Amino acid sequence: MKKSIKILIIILLIILFICFILFKVIKIQDKILAIFYKKEYNEYVEKYAKEYGVDENLIYSIIKNESKYDANAVSSSEAKGLMQIMDNTVKDIVNGIEELEYNTINIFDPETNIHLGTNYISELLRKYNNVVPIAVAAYNAGIGNVDKWIENGTIKEDGSNIENIPFKETNIYVRKVLRDYKIFKEL
Repeated sequence: MKKSIKILIIILLIILFICFILFKVIKIQDKILAIFYKKEYNEYVEKYAKEYGVDENLIYSIIKNESKYDANAVSSSEAKGLMQIMDNTVKDIVNGIEELEYNTINIFDPETNIHLGTNYISELLRKYNNVVPIAVAAYNAGIGNVDKWIENGTIKEDGSNIENIPFKETNIYVRKVLRDYKIFKEL
């Protein structure tokens, strides 16, 4: 009986050692995470992230949380496509991009949607001094709401108290995007 327990302990130690090797040397956790943190539409994400000076990992994080990579997604508030852009936002963005005309835009086209969404988040990052949590909050809740929250002290301009966002949906959204952004950067 004692001999079989010793053998069992040795086998468990060997298994633990093998698992340790797999996780540390082969980095199997990165391979597992890569399944859930895929980088689809990379040709468009890379192109427009570079053009607008936005970290592509932030774009992937937004797409993952907005549409889960469904190019035909439509939200209950009528936001559309991969980056879930509202029609009014599309009109505003298109006015600043010479090569696009609002009447000819297919918001469900992955390249167009990523182009517009990346342009928009780059504008938000500029407006909010590259404070990612604040820009992400504005992407979800709108500039007017975020400006009001900053003005009345609900959240700080530096994003240090982003957990105080009063809209539950936006509060959760920002946390998820930031979590995924960190994971995408680590991968």
